[in-house]
Amino acid sequence: MPAAPTPTPARRPSLRPRIAPKTAVAVVFVAALFMSIMDTTIVNVALPSIGNQFRVDAASVGVVNVGYLVSLAVFVPLSGWMGDRFGTRRVFLFALALFTVASLLCGTANSLDQLSLYRIVQGAGGGMLTPVGMTMLFRAFPQQERMRATRVLMIPTAVAPALGPVLGGWLVDAFSWHWVFIVNVPIGIAAMAFGLLFLPDFRSERAGRFDAAGFLLAAVGFGLVMYALAEGADQGWGTPRILTAALLGLAAVVGLVLVELRIKDPMLDLRLFKDRLFRTTNLVSLISGAAFLGMLYLFPLYYQNAVGASAFQTGLNTFPEAIGVMIASQIASRLYPRFGPSRLIAGGAAGVALCMALMSLLTPETSVWAARALMFGTGFSMAHVFMPAQTAAFATVSPAATGRASTLFNAQRQLGSAIGVALLGTVLAGIGTVTTTAAGTPTANLTAYHAAFLVASGLAAVAAVVALFISDRDAAPTMVRKPPAGAPAEAGDSAPVDAPAEAEAEAPPAAEEVLPGTAESTREPAPTA
Repeated sequence: MPAAPTPTPARRPSLRPRIAPKTAVAVVFVAALFMSIMDTTIVNVALPSIGNQFRVDAASVGVVNVGYLVSLAVFVPLSGWMGDRFGTRRVFLFALALFTVASLLCGTANSLDQLSLYRIVQGAGGGMLTPVGMTMLFRAFPQQERMRATRVLMIPTAVAPALGPVLGGWLVDAFSWHWVFIVNVPIGIAAMAFGLLFLPDFRSERAGRFDAAGFLLAAVGFGLVMYALAEGADQGWGTPRILTAALLGLAAVVGLVLVELRIKDPMLDLRLFKDRLFRTTNLVSLISGAAFLGMLYLFPLYYQNAVGASAFQTGLNTFPEAIGVMIASQIASRLYPRFGPSRLIAGGAAGVALCMALMSLLTPETSVWAARALMFGTGFSMAHVFMPAQTAAFATVSPAATGRASTLFNAQRQLGSAIGVALLGTVLAGIGTVTTTAAGTPTANLTAYHAAFLVASGLAAVAAVVALFISDRDAAPTMVRKPPAGAPAEAGDSAPVDAPAEAEAEAPPAAEEVLPGTAESTREPAPTA
């Protein structure tokens, strides 16, 4: 008689709840991105208190931010290769842990040197968080759902910069400057615990060799350029230190371009800029980001130095921008499939330019509600720029190149932010923010602030013109409309975007068409737990 088959032991049911990969990635990335972005604005409020405790002047305490920005610029290029080589889950959680531990160390620093060192470590974690997180998000969401993924990113992108001054002012006044760093710790711990349990992993089929020459040139070039941009307006662009840093940094960047275009596996895949859609959307993002983030630097300065408002009051006047972005993000996601990125971005950038031009008419006697309305309008218009640009940028990028494309996209975003702040800071320094009345009393020079607002408006107007060169046809894979409720899906329609999470987790990955201009299939890789 044949032997009886050996019974297969029953698998023990997992006590861990099931969460769809899309949901897990969105939750962890939003929390980490919120913490990272808020850190750039919340610290500015605490700088005077830090200077008072360590008995250093305003110029010296600025090193706390400069070290962070330089470290950020150095580690952004490295993030793409690390995610492909070691897996996005592992690298993201490592960066999150590094940022959280460094935040705790910053909050316990006993000297300016210690604080500056810990901020450099914090910048290293922050430099890897955003590119790797964006890679996970765009690999988790298929192309027809990219607008949904981008809408998720609008929450931290809009709310965190506006909430930073409000929360920072309250923490400094109620407790001490240490808490602007310690507040990151519970957010980081919660995000790490959730990520360890539920975050999927995405790996590239081939990460390639480590590009040592590219990394060194990128670290030197981007680090020195970021330093020059951060300090040039305060120290003077003609000073030997700034001039040397700028020239050496630009020389390293030129060398980086020459090296990266010649090797097979570059750390920064500059060949991706041959893609017309990716190139144009990155250019629009850089220019509009310079205008928007430069304005977020300028507006608080105007209200605190020219109007005499407190940091907390200034934060309240800035916060309507976040409300505008959140409301407009719901509208832009519905308009995107109908109108496409080109007209949507051009219209949004034109709205931003108009609001910033009207800010040049602000005076200390102007109603705060008029200023808040302009901030709301700026945020509302900016959502129609950021969301379509970020969605369309990756429309013709294959999943295998998503990590490298995300690195380039985030590098230009950091550069745009630095350019905007440096340019508007130079306008303020060149004109002078303080003037003397006939009686010899120093007073705020509104002309400097008004001129800076007009420069920001001009940048937004340039972005609107460049947006007209975006090809809606190239972005077509991301413009799939959602069929009305109860209506049969037509050819070319996607499955409902708001499908239950359980169905998303169980559905097998569907093969997608090969996009024009790419040689690789855009089949989404199946995430592994």
